[in-house]
Amino acid sequence: MFTSACLCCFCVTFHCVLSIFIKKMSTFDLTEKQSYLQIQVKKPEPVFVVSGADLKCSYSGDFGANPRVEWKFKNVKGSQAYVVFDGKPTEPYRDRAVVYGSNLRLSKMTAKDNGVYDCEVSGNGQFGEVRVTVTVLVPPAVPVCRIPSSVTTGRLATLTCRDNVGSPSPKYKWYRNDVPLPMDPHKISGFQNFSYSLNPDKGELMFSKITKMDSGDYYCEAFNDAGPPQRCRSMKMDVRDVNTGGIVAGVIVALLLLALLGFGIWYANKKGYLPRKSESKPKPNVVYQPQSSYAEEEDGDFKQKSSFLV
Repeated sequence: MFTSACLCCFCVTFHCVLSIFIKKMSTFDLTEKQSYLQIQVKKPEPVFVVSGADLKCSYSGDFGANPRVEWKFKNVKGSQAYVVFDGKPTEPYRDRAVVYGSNLRLSKMTAKDNGVYDCEVSGNGQFGEVRVTVTVLVPPAVPVCRIPSSVTTGRLATLTCRDNVGSPSPKYKWYRNDVPLPMDPHKISGFQNFSYSLNPDKGELMFSKITKMDSGDYYCEAFNDAGPPQRCRSMKMDVRDVNTGGIVAGVIVALLLLALLGFGIWYANKKGYLPRKSESKPKPNVVYQPQSSYAEEEDGDFKQKSSFLV
């Protein structure tokens, strides 16, 4: 069985009692034996500096003279760890957890303490467990907004808003020219010509095909139940048509530059500033070696080539 409790530094008291029946059945005599396990989650007196909570785990039943009571914590990301093991707070909670009897008192709680706390009681061959979801209330901070200053008509435009401080996660509301944007603009008079989609959980305002009518000053507001809403600074978004004249002018300038470059190359070649192809090739070096007069003589043959004087 699950329940939830919200813990914060405000003056609203909250008291939740969660109970569960632990049943054990014998497969032989088909008799039923019941044990009763109860857990209380009670908000402490208002605290204006730090927030904390008392988690009370009261039980009754045949758990023996010295039942074993342990507390576990599973955060919103799924990581699980012991808060109380063998009757003592574990190292991460040693400075801000106090165990008295089977109960647990936590102090200096932040949004990181959001999650599920398990009270487990075991003894005399029996086991009981109760879970409670705890949410520490933290007011939202000033959200970070990303609003483009200039957008071309017909394009996709997305405005984002995000706050990572508030707990529980805040919702988001968008404003244009100080007027809140409705979730469905087609159902509200005065917004029927607008076309956008809102995601209040993610803080996104999306225009699939933006028009000049969507120009204006935009800002976002983040809010939850923990405190006053916060809004980002208003920023102007200007929607403009495609600058056809600028594109044509750019093409003409590019063509003129190419023509000027071609004329410069032609003029330099005409004046001889550029090396010609015939001059640029290196002349080959030819080495002439006369053929030996004895190349055609066979080995062992001797022919007289000149006369001898005696």
